[in-house]
Amino acid sequence: RVQLVESGGGSVQSGGTLKLSCEASGYTPNWFVCMGWFRQAPGKEREGIAAIYPGISRTWYVDSVKGRFTISQDSAKNTLFLEMNSLKPEDTAMYYCAAAQTHCNSLTILTERGYYAWGQGTQVTISS
Repeated sequence: RVQLVESGGGSVQSGGTLKLSCEASGYTPNWFVCMGWFRQAPGKEREGIAAIYPGISRTWYVDSVKGRFTISQDSAKNTLFLEMNSLKPEDTAMYYCAAAQTHCNSLTILTERGYYAWGQGTQVTISS
């Protein structure tokens, strides 16, 4: 079965940069249609913040990260990335990557619907 492992989290000051990675293993052909990054801050629900559908070259972002975060994928290495710039204290959260084979459309791609494989998360902490 597919396993996803995130890395790249850490503690940085406000305005700093981090790049998260998500490596996949145990996959079979056509194991995903779209992939996403989600985050969960203490006391809050997990939210989808960025997603990518490589087959149609589209990306989606939640408003709070638009212009600051960039999602990308290295298909040869089956690795998903999230480059995060101009980080703010409110970006502090556990970050998760996930893969989906269904519900890869504008209405649901930033929700948890369709995501069947999840990583264990990587912590991002931004200090002011």
